[in-house]
Amino acid sequence: MSPLPDARGEASALLLEHLAGAVHELPAPSAVLDVPDPLGDDDLHLALYLCYELHYRGLPGVDERWEWEPSLLRLRREWETSFEQGLLAALRAPDAAGAGAGDMDVALRGVLDRDDAPSLSSYLERSGSLEELLEFVIHRSAYQLKEADPHSWAIARLSGPPKAALVEIQADEYGGGRPERVHAELFAVTMQELGLDRAYGAYLDRLPGVTLATVNLMSLLGLHRRWRGAIVGHLAAFEMSSSVPNRRYANALRRLGVGPRATEFFDEHVEADAVHENLAAVDLAGGLVRLEPALAADVLWGARALVELEGRWARHLLGTWENGRSSLLAPVPELAA
Repeated sequence: MSPLPDARGEASALLLEHLAGAVHELPAPSAVLDVPDPLGDDDLHLALYLCYELHYRGLPGVDERWEWEPSLLRLRREWETSFEQGLLAALRAPDAAGAGAGDMDVALRGVLDRDDAPSLSSYLERSGSLEELLEFVIHRSAYQLKEADPHSWAIARLSGPPKAALVEIQADEYGGGRPERVHAELFAVTMQELGLDRAYGAYLDRLPGVTLATVNLMSLLGLHRRWRGAIVGHLAAFEMSSSVPNRRYANALRRLGVGPRATEFFDEHVEADAVHENLAAVDLAGGLVRLEPALAADVLWGARALVELEGRWARHLLGTWENGRSSLLAPVPELAA
């Protein structure tokens, strides 16, 4: 990751101050962080993103032993509580009357069909400017440069057919053993071809909380075994709803005269996610519910959480662009060049 970002408030300032030093006991939080928008707060989600990053590639200049420091995990738990409470307020608790294994694909499709968020991909395909496309790519870099990793936490938590289905999906995400075909690498090439900085975490300082929340959701669900059903539902819904938008993103870039190396990531996902859709919905999600029927509600809740946060993110981008503003916390100078 590039140099650590600037703090955005009480939580991230506290975290960054302590991470700069040797591992030590952190003060116990006095109360759950009170934020007006726990699903998009800049301070809360930067703090959580940095905490989770300790489990991925680490942070520059930060002692790796912070990853399992009990007092930091205690603090992270309080921030996660704020996030979870926001999710539960928006979605309500998982419904115990979830669909059965045999119709899990239909139930997941129902969740996606009820999505009333505006279509970001349709807008970009039809009339998005190059600057807007570049901002979109910068937003997505928070996840795409670590694509598949948050969902891979679930592998060790599954067994039998759903485990095999997840490994099959993830093998494709990781390039089938070919480093140059790893999807995160393909996205880095897209950034490079578009004149953006492809370095991992290069734009973290500019990404708003509503963007970081979409990635923090995956990390939250993937790192907690109790949410294994939800991370499976999240991935299944992600795969089921990805192929058409990726075709539109590729078309948008082609409309703007961008070369084929820049569209390869999106073109790859048109084909790969079409193949993964049935595997994720039937074999992974349905297979998990077949083994653990009690997780049906969690699987659908994970899909609903994806729809909720992706919808908030899309509305943010489209709303700021409509008002003639950058969707990032600070404009990237080279985008206007």
